[in-house]
Amino acid sequence: MAPDGTATAAINLAEIQRPIQGRLDLVQDELRRMVAADFGLITEVNSHLLRLRGKQFRPTLLLLAEAATGPATTRAVSLGAIIELIHLATLVHDDSVDHSPTRRGMPTVNGLFSHQVAVIMGDYLYSRAMIELVRLDDLDPLRVLARVTNEMTVGEMRQLLSHDPLHFTEADYDLLIRSKTASLLSAACECGALGAAPAERAALASFGQLLGMAYQIVDDLLDYTADEQTTGKPSGLDLKGQKATLPLLAALPNMEPGERQAVQDLMHAAAPTDAQVAEVVAIVERRGGLAYARERGARIAQQAEADLDRLRPGPAREALRACLAYVLERRR
Repeated sequence: MAPDGTATAAINLAEIQRPIQGRLDLVQDELRRMVAADFGLITEVNSHLLRLRGKQFRPTLLLLAEAATGPATTRAVSLGAIIELIHLATLVHDDSVDHSPTRRGMPTVNGLFSHQVAVIMGDYLYSRAMIELVRLDDLDPLRVLARVTNEMTVGEMRQLLSHDPLHFTEADYDLLIRSKTASLLSAACECGALGAAPAERAALASFGQLLGMAYQIVDDLLDYTADEQTTGKPSGLDLKGQKATLPLLAALPNMEPGERQAVQDLMHAAAPTDAQVAEVVAIVERRGGLAYARERGARIAQQAEADLDRLRPGPAREALRACLAYVLERRR
């Protein structure tokens, strides 16, 4: 089902990745090398993190962006691993800040070890990424990823201030997801096009940002519509964490006073109950928040497709287009 509610054929990320699977395997080898440490606890946590790793979506974007704009390079493999390192660091810190006990059905670092270990491990992964960037002796990707790590940190701070939806706007939400989520996907696409013409590099950076915004909107929708078995995290986790995301923000102007009061009560509760979460989920759906978020995701996707049209035709460009469809249709 697409964000606009129309039926679509399922997009399998593994099929998109098949032509570059050999290079993704090299990225994984590089990642293992980069996180290795001669320190028992770090080795133990790294082993757990590598089991937690996701679908290598960001390295996939980087390698496809490179294939769409030029020949394959060894630098791209290293950059794919570095971006995955940065992504892992954000997940470790996010889970610690949110006190999340599980991710993808497995214990988080803070859940299995401690919040102190999680904070330090996130810092370790960020520092390893910077060491590997310096080792490349290339200022271009260093400039991109240094900027992005700063943007993501600002995004985390924005999220801390987003608890009261009555004072949080859709413009605030856009700023948050651009910095917190979309910036790293944009960086992945841009780093794949570092050797390309400026127009192609700019098109891919823009595509990555719009793709990242759509990705986060879909993620926020899934928090309202999918269960833990589907998403790998408890349903309603954003509301339980008192986070204001697009479905709620879109529904607020259409709410009756009693419904707005229910939202306010949840956001100010010491520990929101499952009943409160279920009530607000029903209100948001009833007042059009889910439909609006789906439509907004579809509009952003159309903008991203226009960026791809600025690239030369070819299999890699179409694989990037398929990545966009995968984001819109994903269930987790």
